[in-house]
Amino acid sequence: MITRRSLAGLAAGAMLAPGLAAAQTQPVMRRTLDAGTTFPAAGKRPWAEQVPQLRVGLLGGENESDRLGRFGAYRDLLEATFGVPTRLFPATDYAGVLQAFSAGQIEMASLGASGYAGAWLDTNGGVEPLVVPEENDGSISYVSVLVVRADSGITTLEQMRGKSLAWADPNSTSGYLIPRFALRRAGIGVENGQYFSRTGFAGGHEQGVVAVLQKQYDGAVTWASGQGEVSQGYSRGNLRAMVDKGMLNMADLRIIWTSDPIPNGPLTARSALPAAFKEDMKLFHLALPKAHPDIYQQVERGAGTGYREVTHQTFDIIVELRREEAAARRRRS
Repeated sequence: MITRRSLAGLAAGAMLAPGLAAAQTQPVMRRTLDAGTTFPAAGKRPWAEQVPQLRVGLLGGENESDRLGRFGAYRDLLEATFGVPTRLFPATDYAGVLQAFSAGQIEMASLGASGYAGAWLDTNGGVEPLVVPEENDGSISYVSVLVVRADSGITTLEQMRGKSLAWADPNSTSGYLIPRFALRRAGIGVENGQYFSRTGFAGGHEQGVVAVLQKQYDGAVTWASGQGEVSQGYSRGNLRAMVDKGMLNMADLRIIWTSDPIPNGPLTARSALPAAFKEDMKLFHLALPKAHPDIYQQVERGAGTGYREVTHQTFDIIVELRREEAAARRRRS
């Protein structure tokens, strides 16, 4: 039987562990929980001459009105704190935010680990991570889960053979890159018609779960913190957000597979921006959970302990997985 236990210890977990361990142990990395973490004083900064407006990209995977609603108070707070006009740019999919980084059309965005790796590759190192969310246990990782309808009769990954599976987005870490990698390493063909009867892109995490609930797909992969009450959609993640919005009753779903830990995706900024700008954005976000917990919880779709500084090193292996996936795609075509 193929279970999480048989997948644990495969290459995905072994390869991701060093980056996560390095991020956990770097002594200079500041955290929200540090005693000296304080919210930056309001006022226009010298960097505003180079950044006359702050443009923030928002990933797809959730309907636009909900995204703009969740980030409205966050936008207002950024504008009030730094005295520059702040605009939100919701993309229809993950690729839209990556393209906006490449074109210099946004200053920053919160990305998944795979999205960050893709943006870093697309811009030849032109983006850098600032902070990542920290979970309730102090870790900076989350998990990918495969969900099916509770009334489907499917209880194991083996029973997904011949069934349909929805990926979230081709630039999603938990909704595409990591589950494909882990399943391939377990000997499961992930291409359309191999192990699964068909696979396809749902258009985002929320859409994938909805497609399962509406019986358009038998299963879908999405993201969760992996901590907290499963009946509430965990402490943070897409499932929790859908429960909180009244879109999902977890009793209607069953989780049949859970990945090994994945590095949380970073708040990402263009590398060419002033160092003072990037420092201010770090300070703003490190203090946000303490100073404005409601805004923090809206942005993060739940809550952990806050944020932690991070460096590119944490995502080295994700960059390599992106390269491997791109090479496999070229071979298929």
